[in-house]
Amino acid sequence: MLQAMALSSWGTFLIYTPGSSRHNLRKQQGEHCQKRLILLGFFFLSHSGDISATISKMKNLSSDETIPWEQLPAENITMVTEFLLLGFSNLQELQFVLFSVFFCLYIVILCGNITIVAVILLEHNLHIPMYFFLGVLSVSETCYTFVILPKMLLNLLSVFRVISLTSCAIQMFSFLSFAINNCLLLGVMGYDRYAAICHPLRYPILMNWRTCRLLAAICGVSGLLISMIGTILVFILPFCNSNKINHYFCDISPVIHLACGNTYVNEMIIFSCGVLVLVVPWILVCISYGFIVSTILRIPSTEGKRKAFSTCASHLTVVIVHYGCASFVYLRPSSKVTSDKDKLVTVIYTVFTPLLNPLVYSLRNRDVQMAIRKVISGGKFSHKIL
Repeated sequence: MLQAMALSSWGTFLIYTPGSSRHNLRKQQGEHCQKRLILLGFFFLSHSGDISATISKMKNLSSDETIPWEQLPAENITMVTEFLLLGFSNLQELQFVLFSVFFCLYIVILCGNITIVAVILLEHNLHIPMYFFLGVLSVSETCYTFVILPKMLLNLLSVFRVISLTSCAIQMFSFLSFAINNCLLLGVMGYDRYAAICHPLRYPILMNWRTCRLLAAICGVSGLLISMIGTILVFILPFCNSNKINHYFCDISPVIHLACGNTYVNEMIIFSCGVLVLVVPWILVCISYGFIVSTILRIPSTEGKRKAFSTCASHLTVVIVHYGCASFVYLRPSSKVTSDKDKLVTVIYTVFTPLLNPLVYSLRNRDVQMAIRKVISGGKFSHKIL
């Protein structure tokens, strides 16, 4: 009984029987291999175009070129719904120390700014435009730190540092609103000092209470509108890359670099808004102080010069620190990496500037010092609210 085994390959068969000679078997195998080679040659010739296209696609995929997210299949995109705030996670051994330091600073910020606002409201002698804007700035600084610091303090003591996409957008919008409001207010305060020193006789007309309230309202509304534009430009993008934010809060730069696709246009619009918010008020402040210095130098008495410089020094100190740090972070070419230096500078204008505001105005301003002593001592004061 013959035993046969058939091996099929593209329609060819090898028949093996126990009686076949080795020479015939090798001959069949040789013929079979030739047929396979011929068929493989025809296959590659007929599909050479498809193979070249496939190799080209593989080369493109292996390069550093980014494929636009719109061209990716929907099933290959995993959308981010929450972010992880890395914060100061690289300083694990100092987490409790950082918490203690920032907590104490936060308490001082709250107490200082609330004290400034309360004293300005309660002391009738401080019911002038300069202190009106200082009170508005203190309220804005308090809300500004409230948006960032509580979450940062919680993350320093927790391993669970997650923030949802919606919460991140709300935090960014709130932070930008108060930050922009502060920048514009500092510019308005510079104009107020210019009007008081350079045009003392016209000052009550130039800075009447209706004008002061209107300027404060314009600063607040402008902050809301510009922050809304910035937040929309960031969160209109899809997030399908890493969800790790290398920062302690949802700032623009570290968040937008997690987005998919090309973000150039969005970043350029945000940069233009940054120039409008930081550079324009800074130029106005510089022009105002140029006229102020020119006017002060013409004052004949030394005491008059000293008093004029003293009223401007507090405001100028806060302006330089605030604008300087904010410009370093926001007015520079885009970087894909948030460095530790960026975090340090951000800490300065999110923590130390709100702390500097009440300290500088209370330590360097004699009127505020006297008003604080009067309030603490239980002296009589007017309950007139601006």
